Amino acid sequence: MQKKERFRRFLDYFTQHYPEPKTELNFGNPFELLVAVILSAQCTDKRINQITPALFARFSEPESLAAASVDEVFTYIRSVSYPNNKAKHLVGMAKALMEHFGGEIPATVEELQTLPGVGRKTAHVILSVVYNEPTMAVDTHVFRVSHRLGLAPLTATTPLAVEKALMAHIPKQYVPKAHHWLILHGRYICLARTPKCEVCALKEFCKYYEKRYGL
Repeated sequence: MQKKERFRRFLDYFTQHYPEPKTELNFGNPFELLVAVILSAQCTDKRINQITPALFARFSEPESLAAASVDEVFTYIRSVSYPNNKAKHLVGMAKALMEHFGGEIPATVEELQTLPGVGRKTAHVILSVVYNEPTMAVDTHVFRVSHRLGLAPLTATTPLAVEKALMAHIPKQYVPKAHHWLILHGRYICLARTPKCEVCALKEFCKYYEKRYGL
C-alpha cells in the first residue's frame, strides 16, 4: 500500500468516527492549559486532572503564579512526576509571561519556547488547541502509532522527523485533529506493550499488525 493511500484511510476512519477530538486535560483558559501541559510531561492526564483544580483555584492567572514561591507551588503538585523541576518551571514560566508578554500566551513556537518548561511539543499543543494552528505535537503516543501504521518511515528516528513526515501528508485543516487522533489511539488501543490489535479498526493497513501476524 502506498503512503498516500495509508494516510487517506487513516483520515477517512477518524473523520467519520471521531470528527471532533479534544485534549483530555481539563482547563478553563489558555493559561491553565499551558500549566497543565507543562505538568503532563511524563505523567498521565488523569493524574494532572486530579491535582489541577486546587492549583488553578490558588493560581488562576499568571500574576499570582509569578508571585508564588517554588515551595508553595510544590505543595500542590507533589504527586506528579518531577515535582521539584516542574514547580520551578511553572513559577519561571509565569514570571516570563508577565515580563515579556504582558501575561498573554504567545502565539508562535519561537516565543512559547522562551518560557521555562516549554519545549517544542508543549508549544505545538498550545498552538493547536488554543489557536487551532496546523501544528503537530509529537509525544510518545504519536511517535509510536505513526511508525506502526506506516505513516512515518523507520528512518524518522526523532520527534522532529516524525513531525515533518506527518505534516507532509496531512492536509492542514486536519492537522490539529490528527494530533489528538494519534494520541488517543495510542493511549487506548495501540498501547506500547500490549496493543489491542484484535479490536483495532486500523489493522487492515497497519504495518505493525502485518509484521506481527505475518500477513
